[in-house]
Amino acid sequence: MTIPGLKTDAGRNGLPCVRVNTDLCQAEIYLHGSHVTHFHPTSQSKSVLWLSAKSNFAPDKPIRGGVPICFPWFGPKADDPKAPAHGFARLMEWQLDGGKQNSDGSVSISMSLESNEQTRSLWPADFIARHVVTVGRTLTMALVVTNTGNAAARFEAALHTYYTVGDIKQVHVTGLENASYLDRLKPGERFRQNDQPIRFAGETDRTYLDTTATVTIHDPGLGRSVVIEKTGSRSTVVWNPWIAKAKAMPDFGDDEWPGMLCVETANVADNAIMLAPRAQHTMSASISVE
Repeated sequence: MTIPGLKTDAGRNGLPCVRVNTDLCQAEIYLHGSHVTHFHPTSQSKSVLWLSAKSNFAPDKPIRGGVPICFPWFGPKADDPKAPAHGFARLMEWQLDGGKQNSDGSVSISMSLESNEQTRSLWPADFIARHVVTVGRTLTMALVVTNTGNAAARFEAALHTYYTVGDIKQVHVTGLENASYLDRLKPGERFRQNDQPIRFAGETDRTYLDTTATVTIHDPGLGRSVVIEKTGSRSTVVWNPWIAKAKAMPDFGDDEWPGMLCVETANVADNAIMLAPRAQHTMSASISVE
């Protein structure tokens, strides 16, 4: 591909990646997992996306940070605890289908993953998943899943986005007031967010359901707000591991948790997608900084 500001390259540990360097931003997308690992608008002093210094860049392991794609299930697989957490999409190499420069100076990259013998051993559906990433002043990601089989297919999906923050203890999140949620720390119950922003004083792992709302991360430490608009998504996951969980993860630095927050555009749990044969579903997130 000969597109201004875009080049394909060998990334960490030789994994193939696409790098974007334009007047608007710098970005990096690995074909391993179709994983956006870096997005830094030139208007900002720090990257929008967070990436662990301990992250694995290996063909059989997920990348910790950036935007992993969770598909076709979220968390542990209900009927097979030995299956890879968050599905197989983030562990497989996607095909680079093409790229283009848009009239506003942004760059779009398209990647795809198609069902094969390996995917069918874990999930029997036939599908094509396409991930279209557009980087410029904003970061937009669209995950387009087509059911190419003859039976309906149920799946979960998430754009598991890790954001850089100044200090999680100072951050608050708006847009999910009064929404119902599941709390992974208190399984089996359902809760309702009060009419106040979400603040953080310990491990947080919540799945907000039946919400299409725009969510804003207010970050006084970095003097900015990150706005996450979405379409085709009815779940939003909010996560920070805090001290003990961070120490328990080998690919997460013990002292990295204060500088990150996950706010994930998703369709999970009650909001899983049931896709008819030959039907298509698009879930997208658009991320901007104010």
